[in-house]
Amino acid sequence: MKQTVIYDWLVALGGGEKVLEMVSDLFPGDVHTLIADPKVTPKLSLSGKIRTSFLQKWLFRFRKYQNLLPLYPLAIEKFDLSSYDLVLSISHSCAKGVLTNHEQTHICYCFTPMRYAWDFYHEYMKDCLRGKPVRRFFAKCILHYLRIWDASSSKRVDEFIAISHFVARRIEKIYQRKSIVIYPPVDTDYFSFVEKKEDFYISVSRFVPYKKMETIARAFAHLPNKRLILIGDGPERKRIEKIATPNVTLLGWVSQETLRSHLQKAKAFIFAAKEDFGIAPVEAMSCGTPVIAYNQGGALETVVDKKTGLFFSKQTPSSIAEAVERFSTMTFHLKEVRQQAEKFSKERFKKEFSEAVSSIVKKRKESFAL
Repeated sequence: MKQTVIYDWLVALGGGEKVLEMVSDLFPGDVHTLIADPKVTPKLSLSGKIRTSFLQKWLFRFRKYQNLLPLYPLAIEKFDLSSYDLVLSISHSCAKGVLTNHEQTHICYCFTPMRYAWDFYHEYMKDCLRGKPVRRFFAKCILHYLRIWDASSSKRVDEFIAISHFVARRIEKIYQRKSIVIYPPVDTDYFSFVEKKEDFYISVSRFVPYKKMETIARAFAHLPNKRLILIGDGPERKRIEKIATPNVTLLGWVSQETLRSHLQKAKAFIFAAKEDFGIAPVEAMSCGTPVIAYNQGGALETVVDKKTGLFFSKQTPSSIAEAVERFSTMTFHLKEVRQQAEKFSKERFKKEFSEAVSSIVKKRKESFAL
């Protein structure tokens, strides 16, 4: 079969891009994406050529790719994929909306339906557009249109694969579609186990509102005798730098080697987002580092309470601080923490994903023969 992988956009390196690399390795072929940052793509190991949309030429005119959001549906539909037998979309936005014909098989590995248009719509309006009434009005109109397009374009997918049961429930609610669950791959070989820990806590993420990195930083203002290291970058970084107390260190983005070293040495990983899955906490557990996590979303499927980590109930500084204090009085068997992470290995993903795609393609071929 001739096959291609569709990805929303390539503008940063994160958990989604790690999934893309592995799917591209399993199913070699061209990678279609709306926008590809030339500083990012050389760092990716992909099996085929990267093909971008017409938005690539517009990117520098609009400065930020988010400003092109209203054009995403048009751009993704303009890709001509008629020469491919198998289309694999990896989508958290619009990649699943590509056009295919009835003889093609389109499988979507869904990170989530559009967060900002559905679950996080009101939070986005409140946090990102506070005090901007004109922008709020246009954002509401655009997101209303995107919700209609997102729901209708879900019918173009032959089969959905969700990254967690949490996302599978969201797919069923929004798209009225069933999906199978295959957890994303974690490089448990690279993020190796280290038992000796140092006296600091860590969190790794993009600095955007729903990740709650500012909330984590504020929590450690209540914990002056405990040290926190934040790794990552994003639009909220300057604000977090202003409110950070002396026991909070911001490192920005670091190399993979530095990231691994910090995850291996940390006492615990702080995870405050309501995330669809959350690869970074599993990478921490792979290093033998327990996770202090918000008890919602994908964390409930990866962290075992009081065995591989600890949960807190509210996304507030006081709730996080109280959980850190509780954690400091407890003992964890770090080899058990590592064993939990091994359930999400790359080898497991390769096997499950390959078998699922083969099974779906086989069933579709059999249906054509009827």
